[in-house]
Parts: sequence; structure tokens; C-alpha cells
Amino acid sequence: MGHAGMAAAAVRYLRSADSVREPVDALPRPELRCVREDERAPVTPGEFRRVLGCFATGVTVVSAMDDGVPVGFACQSFTSLSLEPPLVAFMAGRTSATWPRIARAGAFCVNVLAAHQAQLCRAFAVSGADKFAGVTYDPAPVSGSPRLADTLAWIDCTIHAVHTGGDHLVVVGRVDALGTADADRPPLLFHRGRFL
Repeated sequence: MGHAGMAAAAVRYLRSADSVREPVDALPRPELRCVREDERAPVTPGEFRRVLGCFATGVTVVSAMDDGVPVGFACQSFTSLSLEPPLVAFMAGRTSATWPRIARAGAFCVNVLAAHQAQLCRAFAVSGADKFAGVTYDPAPVSGSPRLADTLAWIDCTIHAVHTGGDHLVVVGRVDALGTADADRPPLLFHRGRFL
């Protein structure tokens, strides 16, 4: 059962349990604050990267049209977020030169890469280069964002919300259209600093 199937099963379960569930008081909101200069981070960035590298992720290219110019970047921090309404999320580094251009567009397309597209991913991971040189794409149906050729799937989105998350921004997209090309092919995976 895929993510959508599991999510749908969870929604059905929760709806069926609505009539027998006791009301629950909400927990108090946690205090949110910045880490002060005199506070040591609980883990080093190297240790954080080493341990979290054990988690294999899929790889995507997030793309948009900025005033008629295609822009995009490789992104492994992408996830489905909500079934009703359909929402997805990705994380963009605060220092990204591409993110402000996607934000200005107000919409984006997530292109889910296939196993044979590691070189394409590397091209979109480079800063300052013409990432779309030689890349075949067509406009996504709603936003017009670049929908890359030969990917496993694409998700056409409008920016729904942006939240801060440390040195990254959490970008939530409302899904306007989506589709698959050949979902039976293996995905491009990233694990411990390399592609699988």
C-alpha cells in the first residue's frame, strides 16, 4: 500500500471512530525561541549529517518559471503533507539563490526523479549554472512551471504557506495537478552522501 493508500485508510479509520471518541484537551503550545549565543547546540552539524544520512530519501527537482525564465534546484527534503486538502512540502535553504525566484513565481512543480537521472540531479544541484541547458521540459498544466521529461511523477503546486525552520524554510504547496509517467521504474534515492 502506497503513501496515498495508507493516508486514505487512516482518514477512514479516524472518521469511523469519531462517534466513539472522547473529547481531548489540547496540549499547551511549547515555548518557541531562538538558541542564544551562549547555548551549545546539542549535536554537531557533522554528527547530525552522519546520523540522518542513514535515512534514504527520494530526490526531486523543484522548478518554476520566473518572469519567463525556467529556474529550479535539486531537493531531497520533499514530503507529502496532507490528503484533504492535498498539500506537499519541501525545505529550501535560506541561502538558496533559486528559492527567492520560485517564491516570486508563487507556484512550482516537483519533479520526482527516476534512478537513471542522477546526472540531471547533479546539474540542478550546482549553483549559478544554466541548469536547464539541454534539459527537455514542457509546462505543467496549471502553473506553467517546467515539468521535466522522463521523470517518474510530477506535482504542480501553488505556494500555500512558508514557515521558518532553522537554516531552512518549510514551503507548503497546495497541489493543483499531478501525474505519473512510468511509476513502475525505480526512483533515484540518496543515502549516506551518494545515489543508490
